[in-house]
Amino acid sequence: MANQGAKKRKEENARHMANLRRIIIACNVIYVLVRMLIFHSSITWKHWVGLLLTSVAYFFPYQQLDQMAKPAYADGELLDGGFDMSTGGICGYLHDIIYITSFVQLASIISDKFWYTYLVIPAFGAYKSFGFISGFLSQGSEGEAEDEKTRKKREKMERKASRPKLVKTRNR
Repeated sequence: MANQGAKKRKEENARHMANLRRIIIACNVIYVLVRMLIFHSSITWKHWVGLLLTSVAYFFPYQQLDQMAKPAYADGELLDGGFDMSTGGICGYLHDIIYITSFVQLASIISDKFWYTYLVIPAFGAYKSFGFISGFLSQGSEGEAEDEKTRKKREKMERKASRPKLVKTRNR
């Protein structure tokens, strides 16, 4: 009963990784069957490059998620069930890459214009990076001298905060 949470997380992660594996295999099989076998007359070298690109785009996030999901053992005893795959952050971004790749791969069967959807990934990365970097850049508020009204208000608040507070108690 001591490691019940770790065992549960280990099983959840195994199921989750199996589902991701099924999604990846299904998308690749559908793409190869439809694009390569049915629409074989319209296939060019670009479609082979697209298959290679999506395979790489599946491989690296899946490997990273697989490493995160692995449980930790010590002396044959389960210590940690692995990373919680339902959390956000980098885990969520890796899932997004896999899902966007699945969409692009399947939608590119219909039209090659869907490859432009991949631009969402670097655009989102740039958006997040801009928010992160702008936090480090000064906004000009640190170097400005405060005006007289703001200074007086701040000094009044400091005096008020430094005064001893009276606590009323009830005597019985």
